[in-house]
Amino acid sequence: MMRKNFLFFLGAAAGACLTLLVTAPQGAQWVAAAKAAAAGADAYSQLNLFGEVFERVRTEYVEKPDDSKLIEGAINGMVTALDPHSRYMNQSAWQDMQETTHGEFGGLGLEVTMEDGLVKVVAPIDDTPAAKAGIMSGDLITRIDDDAVQGLSLEQAVNKMKGPVDTKTRLKILRSGAELPSEISLVREIIRVRPVRYHTEGGDIGYIRISSFNEQTTDGLRKAIGDISKQIPPEKLAGYVVDLRNNPGGLLDQAVSVSSAFMARGEVVSTRGRTPEETQRFTARGGDLTNGKPLVVLINGGSASASEIVAGALHDHKRATLIGTRSFGKGSVQTIIPLGAGNGALALTTARYFTPSGHSIQAQGVTPDIEVLQDVPAELKGRAELKGEASRQWFRTKPARCPESAGAFAPGAPPRRRIVRGARGTAA
Repeated sequence: MMRKNFLFFLGAAAGACLTLLVTAPQGAQWVAAAKAAAAGADAYSQLNLFGEVFERVRTEYVEKPDDSKLIEGAINGMVTALDPHSRYMNQSAWQDMQETTHGEFGGLGLEVTMEDGLVKVVAPIDDTPAAKAGIMSGDLITRIDDDAVQGLSLEQAVNKMKGPVDTKTRLKILRSGAELPSEISLVREIIRVRPVRYHTEGGDIGYIRISSFNEQTTDGLRKAIGDISKQIPPEKLAGYVVDLRNNPGGLLDQAVSVSSAFMARGEVVSTRGRTPEETQRFTARGGDLTNGKPLVVLINGGSASASEIVAGALHDHKRATLIGTRSFGKGSVQTIIPLGAGNGALALTTARYFTPSGHSIQAQGVTPDIEVLQDVPAELKGRAELKGEASRQWFRTKPARCPESAGAFAPGAPPRRRIVRGARGTAA
């Protein structure tokens, strides 16, 4: 009897000690560490499974596979399962991306993404074969020459649209609201992305068109403001119109510096990552180059990511009046992570961004102060309103997360660069 009581006492004491361990401050840390260790062990178990499948495919597949292609396919599957904007780029794709953000490449002049197995146009680039042919934001490309797009990766489709200068290609376009697809023939050109264009209107208004956010954008904007101020005396200058329509985004640092050109001070945007410690705030620097002149900013459903940062910042600080239609609603930051010589790079979603008032752009977009529907040329009518990020099936099943897309490095640049671009935009 004494032995039973003694054992009962020991059991109760052990239970009490375990309870104290778990409920004590250090206990919670120990439990978390145990859970993390268990999760790590499970991950390694899954990696063992991957290794077994990889070896089976290498040794037993009907034809001898290319090991490098197997690995690249596995990496692509892992990264694209995260969200529509994260992706792995092999060395060739990485070089193409650097050409795009440096401002010059060969092709048709389209910013595209992949949606439901088809290539979707985020926006045509100004003064390119695609823009001149009437291709519009939201158009779906179903065939390139005689090849169906279904089954191709985004990189493969983009490579088919690129080619030698002065060569022709045919695109079959499916436009929402149109009864039948249309075929468009285009001639490839060297695409020189001139991100800023400008002129004066009526002798008292400066018009500035910003079509993308690459490494040349801020310098182009400064030149535009300087030239307009020379053409129109300060006492006659009524204000500026800044056109961000169909601007799919680009580099985060350019979005901040462009906003700074119109704001004397204040927060431009904040980015929030996985942990609170990763929150970053970007503020205006350099002063208002327009000396407080009134601003009107034009946006539409093709305005995404970096252009939404600019529009949101100027709106929240009551620095500009927004006119047009609701923007795309893409509020994520992709960090470009080079993976070493010959290994390409990883574009990984690392943060979501918020306007100065704390508003998340993701899947909501920026709503204009004055809604004005843009007239569509008669030959291009029959197209429904452009669907933005909220229309993606992915958002119906996962929590909102925030077009970049493509970033690039100048020689000697830091090893990582943050980009914000619409719909995983890739240029063709």
